Amino acid sequence: MSAYQYIIIGGGISGLYAAYLLEQRGITDYLLLEAKSSLGGRLNSAFATDSSGINAAFDLGATWFWEDQQPELSQLIKDLNLSSFEQYTQGEMLIERSSTQPALRTRGFNGESSKRINGGMKALVDQLYARLTADRILLSHQVLQLSYEDHFIQVQVKSQDGQVKNFQTSQVLMAIPPRLAISSIQFTPALPEHFKAQWQNTATWMAPHAKYIAVYQTAFWRDVHLSGNAHSSVGPLVETHDASTIQGAAALFGFIGVASAIRKDLSEAELMRHCRHQLIRLFGQQAATPLHEYLKDWAQDAFVATRDDLNATASHGHAPASTADTGLWKNHLVGIASEFSPHYSGFIAGAIEAARLGIDHASQKIQSIQ
Repeated sequence: MSAYQYIIIGGGISGLYAAYLLEQRGITDYLLLEAKSSLGGRLNSAFATDSSGINAAFDLGATWFWEDQQPELSQLIKDLNLSSFEQYTQGEMLIERSSTQPALRTRGFNGESSKRINGGMKALVDQLYARLTADRILLSHQVLQLSYEDHFIQVQVKSQDGQVKNFQTSQVLMAIPPRLAISSIQFTPALPEHFKAQWQNTATWMAPHAKYIAVYQTAFWRDVHLSGNAHSSVGPLVETHDASTIQGAAALFGFIGVASAIRKDLSEAELMRHCRHQLIRLFGQQAATPLHEYLKDWAQDAFVATRDDLNATASHGHAPASTADTGLWKNHLVGIASEFSPHYSGFIAGAIEAARLGIDHASQKIQSIQ
């Protein structure tokens, strides 16, 4: 049985950043386990070639960060030599209250603009991965069970080919959402009930959402002084934004407001057709012929959403306890996903903060034992 000082469960941004922090401290005695065949978790970029032959990235998951409000994430982006640009907000926005009446044009956004990473959030994932020890990462390995025995945690894993493997560690860093951990992993002995309830009752960021992207030859809405930002009480898109890249690839994206229970009975083609028709209502006939369309329904992603997440609200909740305050699991199991962030729960910056706090906590625990 292979043994490691740390085992990280989840290859999203918090898991990758935790591994990055360990390596920055000279620690390579870790293993990162990711159930999917790719890294990134809830950071997911689609790639398309635009009319000029440019390969452009469009984010299907988390998209924005706020440079002044989120200094730790902003510094990481700079340290990784990534560039960023402001979300396009110039021009008027649209308010749609009826499908039979034109949307109301109104004054656009006035406040601190969010920023996007050049190359999409996948660039952040790729740059972190490039700085890690590749053989410390296992893709397509789903954790089935954690068993605490004789001061060590036995980690049972199933690979894509169905093979069951076992690893050992004294420290597990849980980089998947707390609710997903409770629903997908068996804990032996059981977690303390009040602690388990906190994790179970913490909504998973992104889980109820679905996102639609339409890529166009030109950003035609800008020609008529529209920002691409629209809010609708009609739907299916309740909110749209300009998703164009800094290189000039033109796109609109929107959050789908149709409940996940209804979405699951619609085909992807049908749902995209409804979204496209709404863009025609909002922005005119030029919206009828996108070069590419993408749809990501996070509620249908078994490695993100649980049954309890499907009717959740879109708001970011309060962070649960990252580790148990009593019992055998205390300090041996530490949550580091975005939901555990005390200041930015549910944001990319939250994943960065929670990972750093988790590494600090785990390091102090190990030093106290030594």
